[in-house]
Amino acid sequence: MKIKKITIWKEDLELTRPYTIAYETISSVENLFVLLETENGTTGIGAGSPAEDVTGESITACELALTHTLESILMGKDIRYSRSLLQKINRELADTPAAMAATDIALHDLVAKTMDLPLTDILGRVHKSLPTSITIGIKSVEETLEEAREYLANGFSILKVKTGLDVETDIERILRLDEEFKQSICIRVDANQGYGNDELHRFYQKTAGLVEFIEQPLKAADLGTMRSLPENIRRISAGDESLLGPGTALTLLQQPHPFGIFNIKLMKCGGIAPGLEIANMAGHAGVDLMWGCMDESIVSIAGALHAALASGATKYLDLDGSLDLARDIVTGGFAMKNGWLQTTDQPGLGVKII
Repeated sequence: MKIKKITIWKEDLELTRPYTIAYETISSVENLFVLLETENGTTGIGAGSPAEDVTGESITACELALTHTLESILMGKDIRYSRSLLQKINRELADTPAAMAATDIALHDLVAKTMDLPLTDILGRVHKSLPTSITIGIKSVEETLEEAREYLANGFSILKVKTGLDVETDIERILRLDEEFKQSICIRVDANQGYGNDELHRFYQKTAGLVEFIEQPLKAADLGTMRSLPENIRRISAGDESLLGPGTALTLLQQPHPFGIFNIKLMKCGGIAPGLEIANMAGHAGVDLMWGCMDESIVSIAGALHAALASGATKYLDLDGSLDLARDIVTGGFAMKNGWLQTTDQPGLGVKII
């Protein structure tokens, strides 16, 4: 079955709730979409949400990469050779991982649809469902508590709190969350590279036992300092901006491990295939996995969920990136109840274009 049509376009997706992290405030996001169609009309869709501050690629660079290279890679190609096609995608789009991810996801969706199975079942399902965290940006203490109340009322029990601008305020926010909600919530923290060594130690000292883990506490390139930290801090530290593709994963798996947890994002590593490659490496090394996201369409969130549920090393989900979109171009993709995510029984990603 051959690919006869490739469509590439972008959408500006506004957020219903703008939020602040350690280095920027985000109110909308542009996503790129790739639609592949075969001779018999079967389609596969993928989406990319580039994070220029993390991977160095702009939305323009992604769009140009797709426009200039995708036809030569995929047009007229038989999808039964999808593994070879994915290898070509990996080589040709290596400099634009979000563009690579959009293409990778679309091809996975297409192949799974032709087999009439949910993608995760083809990849090798390990988990039926897992709970996701939901994110609170950098806010005042009272705003943090107010948003936490809203999320708990909606059934969520895991909060990921953005920190990294002021460590004393960060500590107060965590202490107040624990004071008000006690055993009702699990708290994770994402510093987005916002701490220095002394700030990290102070934060850990004041919040030990209250926080499940701390995501990317130091600068992405500061692996030397991370490796010098006590094992108890490294064990609950999650690598995000430090972890891009399988190559950086290999560096992070050198002893001593700077992180006890890897945050795999399809937009950083280039899609489902490289994401699962990282997952296999981490699993063999005893490193736990979280599957995370940018602000993304349901399309790529579903792709990450299908991959996450197919890895035995998966312990955490942070796949809330589509929940605050004012609009999307698809429905479906996953079912969520009380913060727990699971795939649908529809073939492929299980998404439907609106």
